[in-house]
Amino acid sequence: MKDKFIPALIAGVATLILAFPLLGLNLVSDGLGLGIEGADTQTMIYIVLASLAVFIFQLFKENALNIAKNIPLPRRAYKPDAVVSQAQRDKNEKLFTFIIVAIALVWPFFASRGNVDLATLVLIYVMLGLGLNIVVGLAGLLDLGYVAFYAVGAYSYALLHQYFGLSFWVCLPLAGLMAASFGFVLGFPVLRLRGDYLAIVTLGFGEIIRILLNNWTHLTGGPNGIGSIPKPALFGLEFGRKAKEEGNIAFHEYFNIAYNSSYKVIFLYLLALLLVLFTIFVIRRLMRMPVGRAWEALREDEIACRSLGLNRTIIKLSAFTIGASFAGFAGAFFSAKQGFISPESFTFIESAIILAIVVLGGMGSQLGIILAAIAMTVLPELAREFQEYRMLMFGLMMVLMMIWRPQGLLPMKRRHMELTNA
Repeated sequence: MKDKFIPALIAGVATLILAFPLLGLNLVSDGLGLGIEGADTQTMIYIVLASLAVFIFQLFKENALNIAKNIPLPRRAYKPDAVVSQAQRDKNEKLFTFIIVAIALVWPFFASRGNVDLATLVLIYVMLGLGLNIVVGLAGLLDLGYVAFYAVGAYSYALLHQYFGLSFWVCLPLAGLMAASFGFVLGFPVLRLRGDYLAIVTLGFGEIIRILLNNWTHLTGGPNGIGSIPKPALFGLEFGRKAKEEGNIAFHEYFNIAYNSSYKVIFLYLLALLLVLFTIFVIRRLMRMPVGRAWEALREDEIACRSLGLNRTIIKLSAFTIGASFAGFAGAFFSAKQGFISPESFTFIESAIILAIVVLGGMGSQLGIILAAIAMTVLPELAREFQEYRMLMFGLMMVLMMIWRPQGLLPMKRRHMELTNA
C-alpha cells in the first residue's frame, strides 16, 4: 500500500491543479478590463471531492480489480437445442426491430417540434457513426478526417442546386457518389500506412477539404457559406406556406388542410429515419458478404489477411469508398435540413465526435453506435447548465470508458457455440 500512496497522491494533486483554474476561477468584467474571482463554495467542494475520488481510486484500483477477477462466473454447458434457441433469438430480434421501427414512425406525430428536430439531428449522427464504423470498426483503419466526406456531400447538393438547379432527390445519390469518389482517392495514399501514420494523413485530408472550402470563395462562398438551400419535396409537394419551385404545390394546399410548420419537421425526421434504416440494411448485408469478412480479417491481422490471398488494396479502398458514401448521404440531408452551410460546420471536432460515437458504442456494433449517438447528442441538451464544461465532460467520459469498458457499450458479437467437457 505504501508504494501506491505516492502515485495516488500525485494523481489527486494533479487533478486539483488542473481542475482549479478551469472550474474554480471565473473571468468577470472590471470596468474596461477583466478580473478574476473565485467560484462559489459548492464548486470548490466539488473540485476537492473529485480530487479525493481520484486519489482513492488510484490507491485501491488494483485491489478492486483483483477482487473483480476472482468473482466466479457461471458457465453454461452446451445444449443440443442450441440451434433452435438461435433461431428463436433471430425471431425475437426481428420482432424487436419491427416494434422499435413502428414506434419511431409514430412517435413524431405526438412529440413536440423541438424534440422531433433533436431526434433528426440524432439520426444524422447515427448515419455518420454507421458509415465511420465501416472504416474504423470493421476494417480497423483509424480515420480522423471523416468529416471531409460529410462536407463533400453537403456542398455537392448545395452547389448542384445553385449552379444546375437539381432537386434534392437527384442530388442525394450524386452526393453519395461524389463522397465515395473522394474516399476512393484518399484510399490510394494510405494503402501502405497504418496506425498513427494513417490517422495523421486522414486528419490532414480533412483539414485540406475545410481550408479549400474556406478559400475557394468564387465557387463555395468561402466563410460566408451557401444559403437558401431548398428543403426536399415529397413528389412535388413542398412543406412551406407557398411553393417556391415552379411546377410544385404546397403540401397543405394539395390536401386542403391548414398550414402547420410541424409538417416540414416531421417529414425531415421521417426522411432521416428512412436513410438510417437503409444504411443499417446495406451495412448488415455487407457484413455477411465476403467483403465484410475481409474487412474484419484486415482489422484482426493484416499479415494473416495477406497470407490468405486477400487483396488488401481492394479491401481498404472498398472500406474507404463505401464508408464515405454514407457520409455523403448524411451531408446532403444536413444541408437540406439546415438550409445553410459553411466550412465552420465541418471542423475537426465533428470528426472527433463521430469517432467517439464509434468507440463508445463498440467497434463494429450497430446497436451500440445508435445508443452512443443518442447519448452524445441528447445528454448535452439535457444538461444545458453544464454547456461550458461540455468538452471537459466529454473527455472525462472517454477516459472512464477506456478504463472500465474499453470494448464499448455494446461490443460486436459473432455467433459462436461453446463446448464444455461434461
